[in-house]
Amino acid sequence: MAGTLLESGGETLALRKQWLAALPSRGTLTLDAGAVNVLRNKGRSLLPIGVTAVSGTFTRGEMVACVDPTGREVARGLVNYGHEEAVLLIGKPSALLEGILGYQGAEELIHRDDLVMA
Repeated sequence: MAGTLLESGGETLALRKQWLAALPSRGTLTLDAGAVNVLRNKGRSLLPIGVTAVSGTFTRGEMVACVDPTGREVARGLVNYGHEEAVLLIGKPSALLEGILGYQGAEELIHRDDLVMA
């Protein structure tokens, strides 16, 4: 039988997080102190309500940096919305997203499975 056997040297999730951490950032989400706390201490997803500013040009699925109010990077992740939509969602509760966007999208800007802490 011809072929190549690939075996991971570690836990799948840990390897994925290493891959995420190595991707170049296409933009930045500035978070309020509450969002930083939730990411650091509770391991939750990033919701739009915790974002205070969006910078850079990115599309859905690209890597963005998440920074605290002082500009220090606290996490990076694959974003569920492009730059233009993310700007519309800044500070909004997830329950309002469908009305703002005109369609039912993800309730989080970055899901915790697509997020790696700095």
